Amino acid sequence: MKVAIAGGHGKIGTRLTRLLVDRGDAVLSINRKPDYSDEIRALGAEPVVCDLEQATEEELVEALDAADAIVFAAGAGPGSGPERKWTMDHGGAVKLIAAAKAGSIARYVIVSSVGADPDHPGDETFDVYLRAKGKADAELAASGLDHTIVRPHGLTDDAGSGTVRVGNGLERGEISRDDVAAVLAVSLIEERTIGKTFEVVAGDTPIAEALAGL
Repeated sequence: MKVAIAGGHGKIGTRLTRLLVDRGDAVLSINRKPDYSDEIRALGAEPVVCDLEQATEEELVEALDAADAIVFAAGAGPGSGPERKWTMDHGGAVKLIAAAKAGSIARYVIVSSVGADPDHPGDETFDVYLRAKGKADAELAASGLDHTIVRPHGLTDDAGSGTVRVGNGLERGEISRDDVAAVLAVSLIEERTIGKTFEVVAGDTPIAEALAGL
């Protein structure tokens, strides 16, 4: 499988890249900074320099290079303000939806957030973030693409356990970025995740088994 990862140099994106490369997939790592290219090549992926916020649909289609699947793991980042939450966390995801359709790429997996809601109230930056993520999720769900919406709980840099709980309305908890990346990797090949929106948190069920039970 050829997988295009938006935000491939991020903390989840790099972990996902390693997993996909290790199982023999080709990875296009889409990032806006050429400075990352050597690190991306060292992971075994192909760097693609493309700014999601500025690129045209045609440029995005070219960047996706007839991939089999897209993973949106990009984001404005913790230091950004409300405006970039909209232009990246919502706008970037939606531009990729349009590019996926234009490039005939049916499979689209997005990293969302627990609490994402297009109608989330409030004007603080985190409120805007949850609203932007929720709106992106809603537009993906309505897109007609073979989508999967993954909503991790609090992220940590702990070593992955390979076991999780999945569902909706789960008790708040944490999950390692290692395990989120593993959930994304399995989701790409587990057909039962298509059309599903689910939260994921640390748990006791092996990831493949948890996702097969959706």
